[in-house]
Amino acid sequence: MLTEVLYLIAAFVITAILGKIIIPVLKKLKVGQSERLDGPRSHLKKRGTPTMGGIMMIITILVLSIVASIINHDLIHIILPVALVSIGFGLVGFIDDFKKVVLKNTDGLSPKLKLLGQLVVSVIFVLFLLNYTDLGTAIKIPFTDIAIELPKFVYIPLMILVMLATTNAVNLTDGVDGLAGSVSAIIIAAFSIIAFRFGIYGISIFGAICSGACCGFLVYNFHKAKVMMGDTGSLLLGGVISSIAIYLQNPLLLIIIAIIPVVETLSVIAQVFSCTFFGKRILKMAPLHHHFELSGWRENRVVGVFSFITLIFSIIGILAV
Repeated sequence: MLTEVLYLIAAFVITAILGKIIIPVLKKLKVGQSERLDGPRSHLKKRGTPTMGGIMMIITILVLSIVASIINHDLIHIILPVALVSIGFGLVGFIDDFKKVVLKNTDGLSPKLKLLGQLVVSVIFVLFLLNYTDLGTAIKIPFTDIAIELPKFVYIPLMILVMLATTNAVNLTDGVDGLAGSVSAIIIAAFSIIAFRFGIYGISIFGAICSGACCGFLVYNFHKAKVMMGDTGSLLLGGVISSIAIYLQNPLLLIIIAIIPVVETLSVIAQVFSCTFFGKRILKMAPLHHHFELSGWRENRVVGVFSFITLIFSIIGILAV
């Protein structure tokens, strides 16, 4: 575990240093955040805050994943694939952010193209796991010693769905200063501990790198944020979480450990369903964090409570395997 701690610290330091370099560049390029007009009014003052800060995490994860693969050459077949697929999701988010804030195309990538990009990355990763690893199609059931072997025609679309759902769930969670980064850091750390327990050190090292990168980013992202991660960061983190869970054959653990992104997503679905079929809102605003903001919660309180809930459910998830 000492190795993992050292990688976590290194990722934290590198990301924090990158922030000193990249944030001024983003300011100079006027790569500013745009806030939705129908969102909380308190968020309107965030307009112009540099975004695309996820670049800081991408650089850290790429560099340290390469370093870890060189130092631990026998783990390269684990570390690099999960790193590349995570960065692949981040690049889809980067293109979307780039079109929005640099090219001033407020629509960014169309929903279809954005989904297509995520789909391509997901398909490549799932097919890689089936053809170039010995993991098979087994899915472990939390709180039991049971692993269900799925037919390939079920496993492939199911794992693709898990990746798409997770990346978009983390994307929905990114709506309050420090929220997505804090929650993701805890989730990734929990999966890293699980990987260490089972001797899957490539994943435990990669998880430590990503969790450290999140913490380094949070130095600049806690309220009042000096930089936003953008879709570059949220899709990256969604890719990290989903690829690790699938590699560990524990995608069902996402329901427990990633409880906040799951509930955030369900809150949006419930809001849309209620408005469509009953003509009324069940929340003041979706996703759920906005409901609490409009109920009088400060952003720091939302982050603190949601992070604590994530920590509790992460401990439950660790005990479930």
